[in-house]
Amino acid sequence: MSQQKPSIPKGTRDFSPAEMMRRQYIFDTVKRVFRTYGFAPLETPAMENLSTLLGKYGDEGDKLLFKILNSGDYAAGLTDDEVRQASKICEKGLRYDLTVPFARYVVQHQGELTFPFKRYQIQPVWRADRPQKGRYREFYQCDVDVIGTRSLLCEVELVEIVERVFKALGIRVALKMNNRKILYGIAEAIGHADKMMDITVAIDKLEKIGLENVKAELLERGLEQTAVDRLQPILELSGDNHQKLSQLREVLAASETGLKGIEEMETIFGHVERLGIDLQVELDLSLARGLNYYTGAIFEVKALDFAIGSICGGGRYDDLTGIFGLPNLSGVGISFGADRIYDVMTGLGLFPEEVNCTTRVLFTNLGTAEQAAVLPLLRTLRGEGISAEIYPEAGKMKKQMEYANRRAIPYVVIVGSQEIEAGAATVKDMRSGEQRQVPFAELVQALS
Repeated sequence: MSQQKPSIPKGTRDFSPAEMMRRQYIFDTVKRVFRTYGFAPLETPAMENLSTLLGKYGDEGDKLLFKILNSGDYAAGLTDDEVRQASKICEKGLRYDLTVPFARYVVQHQGELTFPFKRYQIQPVWRADRPQKGRYREFYQCDVDVIGTRSLLCEVELVEIVERVFKALGIRVALKMNNRKILYGIAEAIGHADKMMDITVAIDKLEKIGLENVKAELLERGLEQTAVDRLQPILELSGDNHQKLSQLREVLAASETGLKGIEEMETIFGHVERLGIDLQVELDLSLARGLNYYTGAIFEVKALDFAIGSICGGGRYDDLTGIFGLPNLSGVGISFGADRIYDVMTGLGLFPEEVNCTTRVLFTNLGTAEQAAVLPLLRTLRGEGISAEIYPEAGKMKKQMEYANRRAIPYVVIVGSQEIEAGAATVKDMRSGEQRQVPFAELVQALS
């Protein structure tokens, strides 16, 4: 029998220790910001009941759900014909995002929660998408949501969080915003409020496929040419945020819902300006966020110095929990795409040098007597929170130094017979090549 070459499914990846250190740097940075704003951690299962997931992401989203085949005892009693019927043997699916499971959790545990409920969640999600650059079938999201209030201060807080996260990571970004109420008003203005979802799904692709292809798709979805012609100048409104909103007031004058969306955006932009937030925030009328559950402000973040899709997105949802039996519980959140953020930081060389280092200090191993002298020193450093290790086998100094270099360990501590006699170790800075004598009692201070 020939040996099978090991592999992993397309759209998934292994992460080496070096990659994990960088990813953990992103997660730790994001968590620190989330906690600064009072959000608490939460985790939910990788798989949910299909009844929880289906119908929450639109037709296109439903097609991207990974369904899990029932197996084991459940499948044992089925006939071959029944096994072929996926509807009978698929009752669960891998989560598509973290927001719908969050809504399910809130409804299921509503009696245990204090509202408004603020949570952050950092876990993988799965989508049966076509793998390509910047798009994976398994990827991590870093979500932050508050549910149980309609206050627009929450949207302002999310803008601040975007500012702080990307400033801490060193990524220059632009935050694009729109409002689903404005999009509904636009649909009303062109005479097709009944095709709100068709319009949003199409215009959400504007940046990817271009205006002419969007217009063609709208025609395919049942809009007449006159309606498409009325839509184009709205999408092309120019000026700053206030100028765009002012022009929209005239276009949407007959739409109560559209005017409400404009009012919400004016409030959000007003607070953002007064706070002096150091972030490019732009009203983008082509931004639609193709998920069915959004009802108010919507967000999307783009990196300014690296060509990749959106690296962060979210919005307001007024009744997502209503699907699970708890109506009128409004929430708003935003999701940071850890994998795309990683790609941006790698491409721009933004990771700090120390992120690549798991061990700060390596003690050389020169023999039995030297081991006995080193182990107490090693224990003392570790007790003070300094990451340190000893080369496990006594051997040539050259080999041990090469090991330190390959591991990017910044300091090597040499303890030989002369050092034991003197009560002082030789500390070598592997970056500069400099060596110095440090008394054993002062090693913690010297290597901190």
